[in-house]
Amino acid sequence: MVNYPHLADLKPLVGTQFASSGWFRISQDRINQFAEATGDKQWIHVDVERAAAAPFGSTVAHGFLLLSLLPRLYDDAFVIEDTQMRINYGLDRVRFISPVPAGSELRAHMTLLAYAELPGNGAQLTIEVSFERRGAERPACIVEALSRRYCHPVQMR
Repeated sequence: MVNYPHLADLKPLVGTQFASSGWFRISQDRINQFAEATGDKQWIHVDVERAAAAPFGSTVAHGFLLLSLLPRLYDDAFVIEDTQMRINYGLDRVRFISPVPAGSELRAHMTLLAYAELPGNGAQLTIEVSFERRGAERPACIVEALSRRYCHPVQMR
């Protein structure tokens, strides 16, 4: 966990890897819960027996499950002390590069691509997040995530 006292402390870090999360296990139970929540019950995610005979050799996590973990991974990787609110503003350039079999361990490496000041004492951070799977040569996913951070709550209209 990296601690940044002020949001502005990130501005000079554009172009650098500024944080990494700890390892996180993707269990079959989590995959099943995500399938229930989203209705995406494709057999490669939930049918353990059928998936064992398929090309990946087991069930695999949904790509969108990985993306849904971004807030949790941010919280594990870094804190910005003077911010009080975070808004997921969007995603750019999402790539699911390699499968994530059930039981895999992942961690996220975060590189700050851009820092743009916002009205209301905030900033939009463009963060490249690379999901590393333990033991794999290639990342599972790389995404450019846009996160808006504010030092005090703003009124949304």
